[in-house]
Amino acid sequence: MKQPSRTSGPTALTPDPDINEALARVVAGQIGPRKPGVVYDNADGTYEVLQVTTNRTEARRILKRRAAQFAIVVHDRSANTVGAIGTAWTGSDRVLKAVA
Repeated sequence: MKQPSRTSGPTALTPDPDINEALARVVAGQIGPRKPGVVYDNADGTYEVLQVTTNRTEARRILKRRAAQFAIVVHDRSANTVGAIGTAWTGSDRVLKAVA
């Protein structure tokens, strides 16, 4: 039986640009319209976005989750607290104040 060549095909050292681009689109969709200054609400409360981090290493450090792809720092206006979230934008989230 012939062994697969180790010199052809994508490897862990040469990331596939198509996969990276697809992942970036998925992450952007999960972040949705949240960017610094946006105020939105959902069933859990009203939030002002303070910071959006898409650097995976930093997001994983902030959220303390090994698989985090992004982190969003928000001011929870209902509880008057600041915290980080990694939840995806859903149909129940609603922008109250957009920014340019």
